[in-house]
Amino acid sequence: MAQPVLPVALERGSGISLVAQLANGVRGLVSARAIEPGARVPSIRALGADLGVARAVVEQAYDQLIAEGWLIARRGAGTYVAEVGRLQVATVPAGRDAAPADETTAGRVRMDTGTPWMDPRHDAGWRRAWREVSAARIPRGYPDAAGIPELRAELAGYVSRTRGLSCRPDEVLVTSGITHGLALLLDVLDPGAVAIEDPGYRAAVATVEQSGRPVLDVAVDSEGLDVAALRSSPAAVRAVYVTPAHQHPLGITMSAGRRIALLSEATRRGALVVEDDYDSEFRYDVAPLPALAALDRDRVIHLGSASKSVHPGLRLGWLVGPAAVVAAVAARRGARHDHPPWPVQLAFLSMLRAGHVDRLVRSARRVYADRSRLVVQALSSYGDIGSPPAGMYLTLPLPGPVADSVRAQCWQRGFDIPSLEFYSRTSGRTGLVIGFGGLTDEELSRALDVLTAALDRERLAVQPTQLDDVRDDEPDPLLARAYSSP
Repeated sequence: MAQPVLPVALERGSGISLVAQLANGVRGLVSARAIEPGARVPSIRALGADLGVARAVVEQAYDQLIAEGWLIARRGAGTYVAEVGRLQVATVPAGRDAAPADETTAGRVRMDTGTPWMDPRHDAGWRRAWREVSAARIPRGYPDAAGIPELRAELAGYVSRTRGLSCRPDEVLVTSGITHGLALLLDVLDPGAVAIEDPGYRAAVATVEQSGRPVLDVAVDSEGLDVAALRSSPAAVRAVYVTPAHQHPLGITMSAGRRIALLSEATRRGALVVEDDYDSEFRYDVAPLPALAALDRDRVIHLGSASKSVHPGLRLGWLVGPAAVVAAVAARRGARHDHPPWPVQLAFLSMLRAGHVDRLVRSARRVYADRSRLVVQALSSYGDIGSPPAGMYLTLPLPGPVADSVRAQCWQRGFDIPSLEFYSRTSGRTGLVIGFGGLTDEELSRALDVLTAALDRERLAVQPTQLDDVRDDEPDPLLARAYSSP
């Protein structure tokens, strides 16, 4: 099959890197079937010469697209377009982390999924930002219901640069975090159910339930939310809430084909897709994956937060969507004055402008990559922990009785490890969700010693006669208890 020409226009000096522009262009061509599945794309050398860019630009863009599932590399045979389906874009009609509540965590190290690592340099940047706030002129009256204009403009540039999501300031609304943005959006949507991944982010489930809407639990597989299961549901779904960059809590990155299928199903239903951009900035291997909203600006509402990049106590985030949706949300909340405090908005604006947020993300990404490798090395012999590409936690699937016993032993030794079952409503998945972001190096080392010792004790607890019950494909006899338990 002949290699297609790639009609991608690159704009130097646009503020978006050439790598991101090239990757975005190829995504658009593939999703629109301008390049057919199975077609071989030009070589790195040929495309670099055709576009007048360095080979490194094409190589990085191809690596990104391969990681996302848009392209497939075949050793010695070139790079080819994957089968990802056809994207049909249509306009929209108008209109995580807590431990079970029955236990106290006092005096214990919480290994949750939401507490970030704190860069030692963070204090200096924080103090500098607040000095600027204290020197600023106090505004008259209440701030803009959508957020202070300067911050909305800065955020528009930030999500364009880091998430491949080009937007205008009037398409950005400042929130107090992900769940606040979701609650604001639900306020202006027509009645109907909200589909959510299961297992999934429990705070999102609670937010939907508090709005009075029914929740439709949708299973998750190796490619993300199971769109076929969603399609088969007769429920009147008004929105679909997903974490495509790094599924919470399984750590899966939604494949390119699944993204296209999800958008097509949302279009068929006339529903919105709510993209929780959880952990997107902390990808280890390649640049952060572009936002789902970059594929369909009219159908997807993008939610971001500074909780992981700066601090969870800052309580600041953003919602990116069509200007009409942003205006409707701003008008609704303007009557309640529930916008983030003006000084907090101004401080975050200062940190963005000074490049402090970017520096924090780069440092944290390196730390999380190192810690992830350490945890995988310690736990890979106990179950299918995989090699997650991003984030500040790992999930270790285990049978329920084993997970409960190991968790209890770690609890007694001073470590609070969330159960995967806590995030599962109907999926029946069990195991441990091991957060490592907020720990010191010493705490993490001690935690892994305690955890592996508990897992080893579970191994020894398996009677020799029980090993006959272990399936051939199980990675460890530790799992024998799953088949001998009632």
